[in-house]
Amino acid sequence: MAEKSSKLSEMITIRPIELSDVDDFVVWLTDDKVSRYCTWDTYTSREQALDYIKNIAIPHPWSKVICIENRAIGAISVTPNSGNDKCRAELGYVLGFDFWGKGIMTRAVKMVASEIFEEWPYLERVEALVDVNNKASQRVLEKSGFQREGVLRKYKILKGYARDVAMFSFLSSDRSPSSLVS
Repeated sequence: MAEKSSKLSEMITIRPIELSDVDDFVVWLTDDKVSRYCTWDTYTSREQALDYIKNIAIPHPWSKVICIENRAIGAISVTPNSGNDKCRAELGYVLGFDFWGKGIMTRAVKMVASEIFEEWPYLERVEALVDVNNKASQRVLEKSGFQREGVLRKYKILKGYARDVAMFSFLSSDRSPSSLVS
């Protein structure tokens, strides 16, 4: 099973989001298991997904889809800060339930960490905030070379409640050829 999962994660590509991805998005945007720890509520229609792609995902400064055979099975984004905080950005990601536990998101995060500092040379730090109860996402970040920095108590409203989040970071100086995309 581990060998099959490894091969699947090696098949992924990351590319810009397209309107034609809408039907793939619907699969995971409408899944309560997928949206459980996300700041957005579960989508209920194709029209909502299309609106999201048109008005949020495509205009985003760095938002991509994670694909297997050009089928969008998830998404990953890096949101830059501005002004005095321009040196840092926030990583976000989501993956369809059928692809959980296969090493796909870990590989995607490593791919992004290996290229985002080249694309944005002013960037020094990528942060990820993860609900303390989302252990799988924390493992993804740890396996991807992110450092856990601590817990921010009652930091973010999620589904109507103030939640504790774990702060993770990856610095431009953390990059090494052997630590990424392997």
